Amino acid sequence: MGANGAVTRSTLRQQIADALRDEVLAGRLQPGREFTVKQIAEQYGVSATPVREALFDLAAQGLLETDQHRGFRVREFTVADYRSLVEARSLVIDGVVRSVYFGAGLPSAPPVEYPDCLVSVRRRAQEAARAARGGDLDILIGYDLRFWRELGAFVGNAYINEFLHRLRVQTWVFAVPYLRHDTGGRDALWHGHEDLVAAIMLGDPGAVRAVLDGYQNHALGWADRLAAEGP
Repeated sequence: MGANGAVTRSTLRQQIADALRDEVLAGRLQPGREFTVKQIAEQYGVSATPVREALFDLAAQGLLETDQHRGFRVREFTVADYRSLVEARSLVIDGVVRSVYFGAGLPSAPPVEYPDCLVSVRRRAQEAARAARGGDLDILIGYDLRFWRELGAFVGNAYINEFLHRLRVQTWVFAVPYLRHDTGGRDALWHGHEDLVAAIMLGDPGAVRAVLDGYQNHALGWADRLAAEGP
């Protein structure tokens, strides 16, 4: 973004997509909100082409829906959608853990340099956990996404990492409107990031599974609570 708030010309398509994704994750673009290419182009002071490309990119990521006559709309995820996203995420992560610890991936005991590689991830874990415990949603989302993305990079499969990143962005898109208006929302924020890093650095498959199972159960428990409370 330029000093005056306008998007600069370099990598314009990506910058617009990133800016709009941040608006959705911050809750400033609410689920169901409709807008056109023209409106976004005027907002950022750019031509329609990169805006259209950025919006279709976000639609391909499942964050926006297209309407032939009305433009684009921020996708509204249901509790059932959220549960399916969490279950899909868990299945993929379970496969990764099996490959890393029990398959042809990393051995169960990490190599000597492995903890050094996790220094930056551990730092993200500390910041994410601190934000979660403090209920600071804006800080948490950024650190949480970066934590999982950096951790996923150690698997060495960019396609799996990108797929999981998209699932996590979508779960946050669902969660943000609820958490913004839920006085007890802090209880819904998982803060086991540091525990997961510690288990990985110890090379303990059982501990890793236990933390990830807790992660899964925490998310599904919140989905059950939302379903019980109703709209």
